[in-house]
Amino acid sequence: MKKLFSLLLVLLATLPVSAQSVYNVLDFGAKGNGVTDDAQALQQAIDRCSSEGGGRVLLPRMHTFLCGPVELKSNVELHLESTATLLCNPDESLYTLSAFKENRGEGMMWLWAKNARNLSITGRGTIHGNGIKFMGMELADSYELKPLADMAFDPRPHVLTLIGCDNLLIRDVTIMEGAYWTVHLVGCNVALIDGINLLNNLKIRNGDGIDLDHSKNVRIANCHITSGDDCICLKNRREWAEYGACHDIVVTNCTLASRSCAIKLGSENMDNIYNVLVDNCIITGSNRGVGIQNRDEGTITDVTFSNIMMDLQLWSDVWWGKAEPIYVTSYPRADGNHKDANWRFPKGETHGRCGAVSRIAFNNIQATSENGCFIGGDTSDKVSDIQLNNVTLHLRRQTTYPNGIYDKRPCKGETFVTGRVYGVYIEEASGVSIENLTVNNYLSNYEGKVKYPAKTLNPIHRFKNFVNKTAGEMSQ
Repeated sequence: MKKLFSLLLVLLATLPVSAQSVYNVLDFGAKGNGVTDDAQALQQAIDRCSSEGGGRVLLPRMHTFLCGPVELKSNVELHLESTATLLCNPDESLYTLSAFKENRGEGMMWLWAKNARNLSITGRGTIHGNGIKFMGMELADSYELKPLADMAFDPRPHVLTLIGCDNLLIRDVTIMEGAYWTVHLVGCNVALIDGINLLNNLKIRNGDGIDLDHSKNVRIANCHITSGDDCICLKNRREWAEYGACHDIVVTNCTLASRSCAIKLGSENMDNIYNVLVDNCIITGSNRGVGIQNRDEGTITDVTFSNIMMDLQLWSDVWWGKAEPIYVTSYPRADGNHKDANWRFPKGETHGRCGAVSRIAFNNIQATSENGCFIGGDTSDKVSDIQLNNVTLHLRRQTTYPNGIYDKRPCKGETFVTGRVYGVYIEEASGVSIENLTVNNYLSNYEGKVKYPAKTLNPIHRFKNFVNKTAGEMSQ
């Protein structure tokens, strides 16, 4: 009787798995040989699964499924077994559906969904964007972009674009080598991205890791991300204005490496970004650590970065950033005839304007870098109520690129601030509070803990408990 009871428990425990409807793509005609395009078979499996109430679309192990564009649908779990690979077809003619509506100059869609619910992407397999196949010549720290026959049409595919979707799960998979943005959530609500490896080639430009665009109630946890462009970026693109603000976002327990900014808010922000928490992360080899880069009329408020360790270094001017560990800015874009302005301004406008950045906190930050922090805006009231608490900077040279330069791109007018290295450089801001700042300096062009022009001297600024150690003091 006891054995019978134990057997019954085992059967009950396995019932949910065995009862789940599984749609194996091989049963729909997929070859999985890495040569034949399996997009039609995969689409048929997804369509059948969704129409019959949902279940698991299975990409079985030991197969490589080459495919062009595929639409994901509600109640579908796309599951990649270990050693299964979903490989992006490098035929550029297949990619015609824009990732940004009428704006066809910033990439097309490969794997995508619109207005889907209860969508999951899981498993220990790999989604491979075949990014190098869409690139031009390899340079020292980047790939050139291929010349376009039509500057208004870029065929490079984004890996995963989810638009207006609810209740999303992306877990455990490896996503690698995107040719453009990799995971792009547009107007999505309630999403969990957990335990993924996102391994973009560090030389591929525009190779963002995760972009949260007009999305809310999103958690990113336990991920390892390498990305030529920003690893994680929050924004509000103008093309998707109908989805409203980006808010209630948590990023935790991630390791990140970037040629640009590891974690960035902006630069595209025509709405509002607020209620953001970034905690317990490690950043290595990046051109900038954590940044707020407001360049449009939207606002950024109520953001906390805490318990972050960084190891930063300079890269070439192909990449934005000058190894600033902490970067808080609000500057208007260049005028409408500038290459960066194309789809960024409201319709009919040719001059940029930028919104306020306020109530931003940095707590328990440790950084090794060739440069210090930068805080600035186009007017002294644009950036306000910025708190740096328990920040330790180890300033030392790691490359031969010029340092003591702060990068304001993209912006109208002067793009770089040049001079010497400071622990914190404040160009224009009000209400900056810095407490327990330690600077361990090994640089010959180091000038001091805090620098701000006389016009930004504001009685609200509060500086307390500074420790400043030079290389000579450290050696005693």
